[in-house]
Amino acid sequence: MAAASENSLEHISNAKRRRLDTNDSRHIAALILARGGSKGIPLKNIKMLAGVPLIGWVIRAALDSGVFHSVWVSTDHDEIERVARAWGAQVHRRSPEVSTDSSSSLDTIREFSRLNPGVDVICNIQATSPCLHPEDLKKAVECITKEGCDSVFSVVRRYPFRWQEVKNEVSQCTEPLNLDPAHRPRRQDWEGELCENGSFYFATKELVEKGLLQGGKMKYFEMKPEYSVDIDIDIDWPVAEQRVLRFGYFGKDKPEVVKLLLCNLSGGLTDGQIYISANGEEMVSINTRDQAGIDMLKKEGVKVILLEKDPIAKALADKLSKRMSCRILQDVDDKLKKVQELMEKKGLEWKEVAYLGNDEPDVKCLELAGLSAVPMDAPTVAHNHAKYICHNAAGHGAVREFAEHILLLKKKAKSQMEQDRICRNTF
Repeated sequence: MAAASENSLEHISNAKRRRLDTNDSRHIAALILARGGSKGIPLKNIKMLAGVPLIGWVIRAALDSGVFHSVWVSTDHDEIERVARAWGAQVHRRSPEVSTDSSSSLDTIREFSRLNPGVDVICNIQATSPCLHPEDLKKAVECITKEGCDSVFSVVRRYPFRWQEVKNEVSQCTEPLNLDPAHRPRRQDWEGELCENGSFYFATKELVEKGLLQGGKMKYFEMKPEYSVDIDIDIDWPVAEQRVLRFGYFGKDKPEVVKLLLCNLSGGLTDGQIYISANGEEMVSINTRDQAGIDMLKKEGVKVILLEKDPIAKALADKLSKRMSCRILQDVDDKLKKVQELMEKKGLEWKEVAYLGNDEPDVKCLELAGLSAVPMDAPTVAHNHAKYICHNAAGHGAVREFAEHILLLKKKAKSQMEQDRICRNTF
């Protein structure tokens, strides 16, 4: 018997507040399939990619697109469910019948449709397409809502020269499938071919009920090649990570406006250990890479303030402050209150603040900050609310890594602003 979706459609997800304004009253739902039994990469769908769980990239794009009444993750795994909810999605707990190695994506989509009859249009978004952008979803859905299409799917333009496969061992001859070898076209003289990239498939429930994702009045949506990333094998991961850092969607707030980094001293800059000498002196260990990271931020105009919940010896605090060339605030019991006081004093908004925390008292700040991160060894409660999870541990390069992440996003945003300026001036 099929398992029911835990949340009914009466409960509209976070996407409601960002719903596209159209005259189409149909309920459009995003559905991300994320089975726990990946054969290639164990729990691939929640493996960290550039500091974000893989499904987090597409959940964020779906929510920020504003075109969905609800955004769902369909899974059979508890940990994937936890991550999906932490990133703002509802969860369809799929049945064992559609969770086997032989189950198709369409089997799961049909089960979801049957259990959620109020959904009129389903957009199946591939979890392994981390460079999906909200703008592509916005444009594609208009083919459904404004042009009356029954199905829309994403494609990318490729330029392959294809040849007939040789299956007869006796004959080694082959034939060209899409070119004349005597007149091989140059890339600029050939329009190429449109290939499905699997990023998304919009289909009406009527098509889904017939066992189809493509049919009726069909239209394709062409995506940029740099956004067409599909992770199939582990060797793709480093390449995909670099592609995501360059072309991925990082959220609505523009990272170039970050003016202040607030960082926990214990569990952020240091590993949280305090050493006590024979004569009672307190000592901590800092990593020169983290110090360099702070220096990098300051050169780019980002102020850095260290926060410490517990009091430390004045001599130690003074030496740390001098060594790191930044202010240290001690006895900070209420992190949120202290950060809000600092923001008010400096006239800053949350989108201008980056925050590196490491535990439960940091949760609200991690959620509200424009950019937020936790070290690799932070507790799960902190991981669930951070926008970036470092590969490095506290006291062992986490601050440097987050500093590089901040500066990379600032550089990317400035580059985009310059490109927009050139386009405006040109046209």
